[in-house]
Amino acid sequence: MAHENTKYPLLQEYLAIQDMTLRPAYTIPEVANLFRVSVRTIQDRIAHGQIIVRDIPGRAGILPADLEAVFTRTKKKGRR
Repeated sequence: MAHENTKYPLLQEYLAIQDMTLRPAYTIPEVANLFRVSVRTIQDRIAHGQIIVRDIPGRAGILPADLEAVFTRTKKKGRR
């Protein structure tokens, strides 16, 4: 379970459940794997502004802060 002193509590809790570790940046295929969806699904979410991709030298990358923002924005309706 994530602790309040972690920088990305929701992401880090989800990574722990998936038995994955926090990285400085993630590729689109890595994010697709993380969320267990297709690369195309992630590309669609990027195209619709739901996930931000940064231009990291040598490749495009998705930062942990941007994935944390995905978690904080998304909430199933009807749940608190």
